Amino acid sequence: MAAATLSAPETSPVISSELCAAFERLRAHTPVLRREDATARATRLRRLAAWITGNRVAIQTALYADFRKPAAETDLTEIWSTQAEIKHTLAHLRQWMKPRRVGTPLSLLGTTSWVQYEPKGVCLVMAPWNYPFYLAVGPLVSALAAGNCCVLKPSELTPHVATLLRRLAEEVFDPAEVVVLEGGKDMATELLRLPFDHIFFTGSPEVGKIVMRAAAEHLSGVTLELGGKSPAVVDATANLRDAAEKLVWGKFLNAGQTCVAPDYVLVQEPVQAELVREMEAVIRRNYNPAGAGVENSESFARIVNQQHFNRLAGLLEDAQATGATVAVGGEVDGRQCFIAPTVLTQVAPDSRIMQEEIFGPLLPLVPFGTLSEAADFINARPKPLAQYVFTRNAENQRYLLDNVSAGGAAVNETIVHLGHSELPFGGVGNSGVGKAHGHYGFLAFSNEKAVLRQRIGRTSIKLLYPPYTPKVRRMLDLLLRYL
Repeated sequence: MAAATLSAPETSPVISSELCAAFERLRAHTPVLRREDATARATRLRRLAAWITGNRVAIQTALYADFRKPAAETDLTEIWSTQAEIKHTLAHLRQWMKPRRVGTPLSLLGTTSWVQYEPKGVCLVMAPWNYPFYLAVGPLVSALAAGNCCVLKPSELTPHVATLLRRLAEEVFDPAEVVVLEGGKDMATELLRLPFDHIFFTGSPEVGKIVMRAAAEHLSGVTLELGGKSPAVVDATANLRDAAEKLVWGKFLNAGQTCVAPDYVLVQEPVQAELVREMEAVIRRNYNPAGAGVENSESFARIVNQQHFNRLAGLLEDAQATGATVAVGGEVDGRQCFIAPTVLTQVAPDSRIMQEEIFGPLLPLVPFGTLSEAADFINARPKPLAQYVFTRNAENQRYLLDNVSAGGAAVNETIVHLGHSELPFGGVGNSGVGKAHGHYGFLAFSNEKAVLRQRIGRTSIKLLYPPYTPKVRRMLDLLLRYL
């Protein structure tokens, strides 16, 4: 996942008076939102959806200005995905907010119990730069649906989108409901000193650890959407043309700057050469159909800045120095932060590109013999955010899903599981804490309050009150035996 710029909080924090005032204004407003019904929350979300519809071109322009993201990709991955989240939430919000009745055990006969959903309070959403609109507004939708006030901190690496988000907040929301705070490391660090009720962070595992440590100071809840090296496995039974099309799209979308992009491909040895040929053909069709060069394509984004370009160019150089072969692509241009869609073979397992999350348009292929070898290779590394399996064999699919731990998975597909409104999205272990999207996002920003209502007067539990006479002890014996 995209890394944010952050440092560990100091032991003696000094928080600006302006920031404290904004935080206290939000906190003072939380009782108002807590009392709102589904209609009021839905009205707020509809205003947000209408703003997005009316500012489609502005969103496209901001993304293009920040890293030349194609308008079509902005429509699909930033605008449509956000609107789909809002639409799904609006369709289900009233049901999500209803208390959920639960059954009564025999030992508590006479009671009635339910789970009641209440907002956590003031929440912080820290968004990354790679999908700077969707990964800011998506969590905001969940926070608002759950009835919270919210601070949104966009990434400083996409300044045009950050400014647009601030305008969105000013035009759509009351400043006591939502505030967008621009800034870099200092702002992010200062925000983490405040006692938020919940923090939703999207970024790298390294920065996620800093966020979690800061949250621990106030015992704030956290949802950490992180990343890691998400593997794809292509076995000998796979439809290689279909697999190539989906791997190329999933990997090189947004120039590879996607947290759930396939980070490397484990391909069964007999079909590796054919998979490379198919991928080369797909790259040419997608990004260079007229033969003018991928660098002239309006369908391929750029690396977000020079620092990230230099890191990726260094990964490519190190891979080649340690024996890797560039099978497809390999062109780089530092002047425009351009790296062509690149497929690598004969990659050394100890090379940097196999140790670090790539987060760019470089795709190593690693051959394997048996499925157990592939599973062992993945499991020897930190748990990934996503796992992709390409196979026509149901038993192979079952084996890989059952023997590899990952935040989510897709079979014969890449990335699109993220857009399924009924599926939880999130990592496990190193790739994240907590789940998001749809109902899971609503729950992340809600306190699930357990409520038990007892009848007045004689109740079964009173029979077990002290003094612990022989009769009470016999009743306890029965309780332990039968209940």
